[in-house]
Amino acid sequence: MAIRLAIGASRGRIIRQLLRESLTLSGIGAVIGLGLGMAGIRALLSLNAVNIPRLGDKGANVAMDWRIFAFTALAAVATAILFGLAPALHASRTDLSSRLRGRGLSGGGSKGRSALAVSEMSLAIVLLIGAALFIRTLIALRAVNPGFDPQQVEATFVNFEPKLAKARGVDQMAEDALRRVGDLPGVESAALTGLLPLEGNFNSLTIVIIGRPLEGLSHGNSRWMIVSPGYFHVLKIPLLRGRLFTDGDKRDAAPVAIINAAMARAFWPGGDALNERLVIGRGLGQNYEEPERQVVGIVGDVHDDSLGRSPEPAVFVPLAQRPNRATATWVVVRTRGESRALDRPIRSELSKATGGLPVPALRSMQEILVKSTARQEFQMLLLTIFGGLALVLAAIGVYGLMAYYVEQRTQEMGIRMALGAQAGEVRNMVVLQGLRLAGAGAAIGIAAAIGLTRLIARFLFGVEMLDPFVFTAVPVLMIGVAVAAVWLPALRASRVDPMTALRHE
Repeated sequence: MAIRLAIGASRGRIIRQLLRESLTLSGIGAVIGLGLGMAGIRALLSLNAVNIPRLGDKGANVAMDWRIFAFTALAAVATAILFGLAPALHASRTDLSSRLRGRGLSGGGSKGRSALAVSEMSLAIVLLIGAALFIRTLIALRAVNPGFDPQQVEATFVNFEPKLAKARGVDQMAEDALRRVGDLPGVESAALTGLLPLEGNFNSLTIVIIGRPLEGLSHGNSRWMIVSPGYFHVLKIPLLRGRLFTDGDKRDAAPVAIINAAMARAFWPGGDALNERLVIGRGLGQNYEEPERQVVGIVGDVHDDSLGRSPEPAVFVPLAQRPNRATATWVVVRTRGESRALDRPIRSELSKATGGLPVPALRSMQEILVKSTARQEFQMLLLTIFGGLALVLAAIGVYGLMAYYVEQRTQEMGIRMALGAQAGEVRNMVVLQGLRLAGAGAAIGIAAAIGLTRLIARFLFGVEMLDPFVFTAVPVLMIGVAVAAVWLPALRASRVDPMTALRHE
C-alpha cells in the first residue's frame, strides 16, 4: 500500500479495493459456512438416536430459514468491515517515509492482533470448560445406578375400563391380564403399576405417622404409587427389610404399605420404620378416607424423575388396596430371551383381558433409561464439537497471528542476530510473546467461564460447578496448544540468516 500511495494512487481507491477483496473473501467463507452448517445439522440429527421433543420427529423442527441466511450475510459484511476496512484505514494514514524506510513494521496493528489472539484463547477456554463439565456430567450419569434392572423389561399402557371393554370389574380384569401374560412362553414375570420409573408425573401427598406428635396438618410429603405383587421382582428392586406384597394383600385384608429407603431416612432418621403406621393424603379425599397402613417392607431407592436427581421419599400401596378405582395402568414384563419377539403375543393377551381394547406397542425400559439422558448427551455432543472447533480455531489463529508477527519483525530479528544475538534468544523471545498472549487469554477465559457456568449449573450432575480438574486441565491444555502454535514460527525465526533478514521487505 505504501508503494501505491507513493506513485500517486488515491487513498479512497485503494481502500475501496481492499474492502472489495475483504467482502469477496468473507462472502466465500459465508457460503462455505452455510454449506458446512447444513451438513453439520443433518449429521447431528442423525446422531440423535432418541428424539428430543423440541427438535421434532427426526429433527423436523430444525432447518435453515431466512433468519439464518440474514445473520450469515450480516456477519460476513461485519467481518469484512472489521477486518478489512479498519486495517486499510490504519495503513492509509501511516507516514509514507517511515513505511518506505522500513520503520513502524509492528506499529499500532500489533495491539489489534494481540487482542484478537487473546480473544480467541479466552473464548476457546470458555467453550472447552463447558464441554468438559458436560462430559463429566454424562460420565457421572452413566455411572448412576437407576435402582432397577432395565434389561429384558418391556412396558405398555393399558386401560382396564369395564364400561368400554364390556367385561368384568377392574380387579378381575387386572388379574386376568397378569395371568394371561405370565403364562406366555418366555415371560419370566409380569406386574402392574400406576407409574413408571423415569416417566415422571409422580404425585406427592401428605403423610401422617400414627402415634407421633403432630404440629401441622402432616409430618411431611411423599410420593406414592400403586403396584401389584411382583412389581419389585420384575424390575429387580431390592428388598432391604421386611417383606414384599403378596396375593393375600387384598382389598378386605389389613391395609399395608412399602416405603423406599429415602422415605425411611427422611421420616425415621436413626429409627426403625418397620411396623410403623401411617396415613397417606389425610383429608384430601371427598368420599373416601384413606385408612391407616402398616409399613411391612423397605425397598431400595429408584430414580423416578431422572438419573440426575436424587431419589425422593416414596410409598407403595398394593393394587388391590388402591384408594380409588383408577383403571389406567402400566404393565411391566420381564422376559427370559429376546423381549421384542414377545411384543405381539403380549399385546394380544392384554387386548383379550380388556375385552378387545387396543394396546400400544411395548416400550423397552432400556430405551426409557437412555431417553432420560438424551438431552444431556445431546448438549454434551454439541459442546464437545464446538469446543473442539474452538480449540482448532484458537490454535490456527494463534499460529497465524504469531507467524505474521514474526514476519513483520524479520528485519528486527536480523539486526539482533547481526549484532550478536543467539538463535535461541530469538526463539525464546517469540515463544515468550506467545506465552504472554496465552496467559492473558487463559486468565480472561477462566474469569468468563466462572460467570457463565452459573447458567448451566442446573444441568450439571456429579461434578462441581467450579470443578478444580476442569478449570486446571483446560487452561493448561490451551496454553500447551499456544506454545505448540508459536514454536514453529519461533523455530523459523531462529534460523533466519541475518543478511537475508536485513534485505527482507
